[in-house]
Amino acid sequence: MSYLATRAKQETGHLMSSDFKELVFAAKKLANHAVVLGFSGFGVSVFEWIASFAAIYLLILDRTNWKTNILTTLLIPYIFLSLPWVLFSAFRGDIGKWIAFVAVILRLFFPRRFPDWLELPAALILLIVVAPSLFSSTIRNNVVGVLICLAIAGYLLQEHIRASGGFRNSFTKAHGISNTIGIILLLVYPAWVLIIEIL
Repeated sequence: MSYLATRAKQETGHLMSSDFKELVFAAKKLANHAVVLGFSGFGVSVFEWIASFAAIYLLILDRTNWKTNILTTLLIPYIFLSLPWVLFSAFRGDIGKWIAFVAVILRLFFPRRFPDWLELPAALILLIVVAPSLFSSTIRNNVVGVLICLAIAGYLLQEHIRASGGFRNSFTKAHGISNTIGIILLLVYPAWVLIIEIL
């Protein structure tokens, strides 16, 4: 009888040890997945903000004395697709409607006083305000929107390198490094989202 009791205790101890090892393994796996998921979500949101501000920076750069050779009108759909939801919803609300209203009034009644540098930002605000909800909610939160952003960023980088006379010259020419870094930052967000989607 003592042999059976000892054997039962050993098997119970072995089962508890095995269950505990499986529980530790499952907890480690859960923690690993939580960290990866947290970093991917955190990375997407951070890169989304960085990409949006890089596009706005390039838009401002082109409208100042640092003229660039890039097609800045492509930055408008890029900003539309990559603008963080907080800013997008704010511009889609009453703030954006008032800005669009003032821009349209200025453009209609004071065309000579309407500055050229305000054309593209006004177009962006109008696009955000008047875009149908179905379009803005589906394409912005979809792989299609990310692919469009990636295509725009790739095209702008290729055009900038060609206008600079090569990749090395795009970093060495005056004001070239700021444009190149800004355009490379445009590539980071869609590339990161696609990597996360694939994984």
